[in-house]
Amino acid sequence: MEFTSLLLVAFLFGGMLLFSLGFGTLAFKFLEVPTARRFIRNTFPFFYLYVFSVALIASSILVFHNFDAFLLIFLIAITTIPNGLILMPAINLASDNKLKRKFVVLHSVSVFITFSHILLAGFALYLLK
Repeated sequence: MEFTSLLLVAFLFGGMLLFSLGFGTLAFKFLEVPTARRFIRNTFPFFYLYVFSVALIASSILVFHNFDAFLLIFLIAITTIPNGLILMPAINLASDNKLKRKFVVLHSVSVFITFSHILLAGFALYLLK
């Protein structure tokens, strides 16, 4: 089970890193801006579901093997809920209503939280080495 939790945390870390840094960047590089925006908007619910699900499964295993790593990954799972249910819709609403300043602030908060999640997952990987 320890190896399974290590794989799940690595899967979480890699998935968040790839989606955040690679996927969004490539969407805007290869698609027209309106299409890229629509595409990103439609994929973010799946991203949050992925992060929540993998973090919840990993933390349920980690609780028995590495409590410090459990706390980090469980924190990711719990804080993903308001990201997906509150912050993401607020960002979309600000964008739809052309509230640029509000969009930038909310999007910056979202980026900060996601970056924090990546760092937490990376530290959890370090703890599991």
